[in-house]
Amino acid sequence: MDSSILPALLIALFIPILHLVTRFKYSSYNLPPGSLGFPFVGQSISFLRALRSNTDHQWYQGRIGKYGPVSKMWLFGSPAVLMAGPAANRFIFSNKDLLFTGTRSMNLLSGRNILMLSGEELKQVRGALQNFLSPEMVIRYVSKMDEEVRRHVKGNWVGHKTVKVLPLAKRLTLDIICSVIFGQEAGSVREALATDFPAMVRAALSIPVKIPFTRFSRGLSASQRIRKLLRGIARERETLLQQQQAHGASAADDFFAYMLALRAEGAHSLTVEDIVDNAIFLLIAGYETTSVLITFMLWHLDKEPEALAKITEEQDEIARNKGPEDALTWDDVSRMKYTWKVAMETLRTIPPIFGSFRTATRDIEYQGYHIPKGWMVFTAQSVTHLDANIFPEPSNFDPARFENNSSIPPYCFVPFGGGPRMCPGNEFARTETLVTMHYLVTQFRWKLCCKEESYKKDPSPTPLLGLPVELEPRCLPENAHA
Repeated sequence: MDSSILPALLIALFIPILHLVTRFKYSSYNLPPGSLGFPFVGQSISFLRALRSNTDHQWYQGRIGKYGPVSKMWLFGSPAVLMAGPAANRFIFSNKDLLFTGTRSMNLLSGRNILMLSGEELKQVRGALQNFLSPEMVIRYVSKMDEEVRRHVKGNWVGHKTVKVLPLAKRLTLDIICSVIFGQEAGSVREALATDFPAMVRAALSIPVKIPFTRFSRGLSASQRIRKLLRGIARERETLLQQQQAHGASAADDFFAYMLALRAEGAHSLTVEDIVDNAIFLLIAGYETTSVLITFMLWHLDKEPEALAKITEEQDEIARNKGPEDALTWDDVSRMKYTWKVAMETLRTIPPIFGSFRTATRDIEYQGYHIPKGWMVFTAQSVTHLDANIFPEPSNFDPARFENNSSIPPYCFVPFGGGPRMCPGNEFARTETLVTMHYLVTQFRWKLCCKEESYKKDPSPTPLLGLPVELEPRCLPENAHA
């Protein structure tokens, strides 16, 4: 027999056997309608194709139309259930038996972070991360954010006739999150991460098969190099903390020192490797989502002169009350109310994260259907964000929708999750977005180089050309900062 035929025959025999085993294993379950498709692959390829052609909302609607708001499939290496609508959002974000998780690819890339924990350990680590990203801590980070944004704008925007917004926004948000996580060593670390980090993020939505030269394989190699770098930093912090404690002093001015100090106090029992994994998780969370939000705020504002005029008025008023070298303060950020309405409408129309994944920690039931232990549960933000029954004329960009947040039904607008599972970094993301928009709006006017530029989701929304814009310096309002 030709040796090249043997693998194909083995696969052909394996697939129906696996289907029979799966069917027998869950024969007593009332599984949701749908098809698991090809084992380990299932609907992954068609879903990725929909994301990269920006037709994922139509993909969701097609499944909902065919199977209803609950359906089973196989996605990114795991059996999964798609749930759609406000009731599904409430169920997912409020259910203690659904563990917040990433795709199998993300879990392999980022390691044993908060997405992988459960029970008391999850409670401890979530509490530590919430404290690190709490409003009280974010108030302390405003000056760091201001410093990073000023440095970035001066070096990458001032004096340039054209720039590409997305790569610059990604570099800026990486710089900001690095300054918070690594403290004084942020400069050298972000240079080391500049190539490997984007490669790891791009691999988050890929089929987790270790085949050389694939996106997942490149991302895995990048994550291993990142982990080695961060492990070295964590060990240095551990040694320094022990020396400080021996002399009756301690300082927790970055994430590693903060987490190690909490461990020394008995607040959690994470190993150094676990702390490294959670640092990687924070890097990913702080890098991708806010850069996409900033990019598409500029994209929308080019098309919405009325919204731009209102933001400009708000930001110029803040600038008029600042000296040339005065950094923005928490009070300044709190006054940027209309700017944040524009941000929320941007999050509604173009969510940086297309959906949310959970893993069932035990057999659970929803609307009469069984979801087996270990299965993923997936909900997509656009299902409610673009529902005309919730947001009339959903394709229109209208920040006035958020004049009265109480008018929006619960679990319909969920860019940061909802209920007890709200993203702990939402205040951090809000603040760095507003600080960045302040300096861009007060210093520049911009015009899209390609008005017809579209975008794909790969995995986050990505303008096909990187959103190149023509820049025109603005004359700052009288008494404003330089």
